[in-house]
Amino acid sequence: MLSVLIDPDKYDLPSLLRLIKISNEANIDFFFVGGSLMIGGEINQTIKVIKDNSDKKVVIFPGSPLQMNPMADGILFLSLISGRNAELLIGQHVIATPYLQKTNLEVLPTGYLLIDCGSSTTAQYISNTMPIPYEKSEIAAVTALAGEYLGLKLIYLDGGSGAKNPISTEMISAVKKTISIPLVVGGGIRSADEALNAYQAGADMIVVGNILEKDPNLLFDIADKRYHEYS
Repeated sequence: MLSVLIDPDKYDLPSLLRLIKISNEANIDFFFVGGSLMIGGEINQTIKVIKDNSDKKVVIFPGSPLQMNPMADGILFLSLISGRNAELLIGQHVIATPYLQKTNLEVLPTGYLLIDCGSSTTAQYISNTMPIPYEKSEIAAVTALAGEYLGLKLIYLDGGSGAKNPISTEMISAVKKTISIPLVVGGGIRSADEALNAYQAGADMIVVGNILEKDPNLLFDIADKRYHEYS
């Protein structure tokens, strides 16, 4: 599967509409909406514009409980299992649950692993955690398995917004061989070949975000590679 991550801080209305149009034509599977910070972007308006212009499902990728919104279809209930910050393992989830219980959002329990992909990212700074070293595939694999044993339904390997490199195919493969739940991979994917490498290594879904702010047409190249490889 293929998802587009939209940070409301990064798009004005014309650029958002253009990305939605390209996403529809490229036949993506989901829109993810959210970010580590939300300074000027309006998540409510962003979700409304997507819903008004696409029939694709919208899933919140929350940087904090403040980014929850009942207009979306679902939410990644992210537990940062790669770190040791209790607030991001369970603390903020406790704050969020009374609100979520009153919505119709599909809650997707997700084990979130930050991976060091060669540059310091906003997610790393905001979360106040150390990412898993790039070459330590075995640490990522057993951490992901621990998340599965805890009952999480998805594993998300993320290099973070603006990652210098994509997550290695060795790490993706090691994690995929260790777990039996779906694997999502994002961060640092800047070409169709890198997207295909992630798929071939075992990713069930890739997430593309930061690069689309500069080159939304990349989605067509990724979709074309995906179609010819898996159709």
